[in-house]
Amino acid sequence: MECSLFSSKSMPMSEIAHMERTYSSQLSSFRPQFCTCRGISPKASYSSTPNNTYMPKKAPSPVDQEKIGAGNLLYQINGTNSSLFSRNMRTLDAFDDEYGGVIVDSERLPANPNVFAFMLRFSISHWKAEEKKGIWLKLPVEKSDLVPVAVKEGFEYHHAEREYVMLTYWLPEGPSMLPANASHQVGVGGFVINDKNEVLVVQEKYCAPTFTGLWKIPTGFIVESEEIFTGAVREVKEETGIETEFVEVVAFRHVHNVAFEKSDLFFICMLKPLSTQIMVDDHEIQAAKWMPLVEFVEQPLIQEDCMFKKVIDICIARLGKRYCGLSVHQLASRFDGRTSSLYYNVVDSQNINCIGN
Repeated sequence: MECSLFSSKSMPMSEIAHMERTYSSQLSSFRPQFCTCRGISPKASYSSTPNNTYMPKKAPSPVDQEKIGAGNLLYQINGTNSSLFSRNMRTLDAFDDEYGGVIVDSERLPANPNVFAFMLRFSISHWKAEEKKGIWLKLPVEKSDLVPVAVKEGFEYHHAEREYVMLTYWLPEGPSMLPANASHQVGVGGFVINDKNEVLVVQEKYCAPTFTGLWKIPTGFIVESEEIFTGAVREVKEETGIETEFVEVVAFRHVHNVAFEKSDLFFICMLKPLSTQIMVDDHEIQAAKWMPLVEFVEQPLIQEDCMFKKVIDICIARLGKRYCGLSVHQLASRFDGRTSSLYYNVVDSQNINCIGN
């Protein structure tokens, strides 16, 4: 089969511009595919330019490549197929994940949405042919104009952070097997009691009217890549200025469909005070103090709430060594090769009381 190609020597620029208008609809719906042309070598190739003309392709710089567009499009004058011979038309930079999918390199994305669109289509076709599974596409905020391009090509939103949007594409037939976004948020509460049998309590500056005037234990959320035990110590320090040492997880609550329809895990931790001087964080805390345990328990809101009352009962039982909480232990696993925090209780076989202070 012969391929009749546009040539700068055989076709005036006015005719080339006319051909560009004639095939504009084909350009807008172009999907990359390979075509073998036998019997003749291409004489020249042409690229779309901002002023809607075709110019002979020279050796463009990387910056010029992105300005020109997705690459050289070579058309058969009497045919319907398009062929593409350009180093510009290549897959997006990516690397394989351990589950048979690919992760696009977010630091090497083209800035031009048109270039990105062509490369993305080509990449999807290429990765399908390679029988890849899922595609992970992380688009930084500074390249947010690429988001609608990816969505138009079939990508779905996975999650978003302040710095980026993560999108995914499942290549095989059938439902996606990619893991969903995080389904839980994790909170901690620090139960801190001193030698005088006083509990460290706070009043929050911003709270629902129902809880106005309530003295409660310091609470907060675990931040990314933070352990439960370090998060509890940090929250107490931030809200009250009190240094503490983690002892045990004495209980945890699991509830669903809370903030942003996420589930919530809340861990109540027993902490040992290492200091006494309170320094209130006035950004979120109205007041903080050491309150006698009896006075704390007798608050109407605690007495009327079954869950709060049960939590306090558990903490008091732990103080009397009539209850064993979950202490933290660092153990390695061969599944992921990492050291993890495993929480469990340790009971002396010779004594039913819990070990520890």
